[in-house]
Amino acid sequence: MRPCEQTTQVLARLDGGDFSAAAELLPLVYDQLRAVADKHFRRQPADHTLQPTALVHEAYMKLVDQTVEKWSSRAHFFAVASKAMRQILINHAHRRAAARRGGDRQKLTFVEELTPTPQREVDLLVMDEALTKLAALNERMARVVELRFFGGLTVDEVAHVLGVSKRTIEGDWETARAWLSRALGEDDEP
Repeated sequence: MRPCEQTTQVLARLDGGDFSAAAELLPLVYDQLRAVADKHFRRQPADHTLQPTALVHEAYMKLVDQTVEKWSSRAHFFAVASKAMRQILINHAHRRAAARRGGDRQKLTFVEELTPTPQREVDLLVMDEALTKLAALNERMARVVELRFFGGLTVDEVAHVLGVSKRTIEGDWETARAWLSRALGEDDEP
């Protein structure tokens, strides 16, 4: 059996209430979860106090210790995992900013594929605010950004997770990148 199929079967067992499946799941998904965490940390400052391994473990515990989400596939699991990691990092940034009374907000690198300006740092909390505004205008576009930018999913994987065509995702991705580029550029102005 292929690892993808094995992961999907273990997720189905977990959905069915077999909590012993959680122990089987971690070895199957750990390397990819670690890759997702590493992708998130590439955009974080070097002195970040949270480590990728801790991020993986915290996100994994949230994912297997819940009853709301039903795993439709392996790609769906990793999409939700990426969103959980992003939320953990945002909560961590909020706590650090509150502890310092608004100072030393966390920065992430906004890579060229998302904006016309190559590799500029963007405040993680500002990016979260921009995504929240985008979600109010178009929830799917915000999900596309989360899955592509934070989760590292391909266009095909995002299309599968969201249940729409590849062409739709490509259009949403292009529009969302332009919208975010403008929104983040406005945040830099006085």
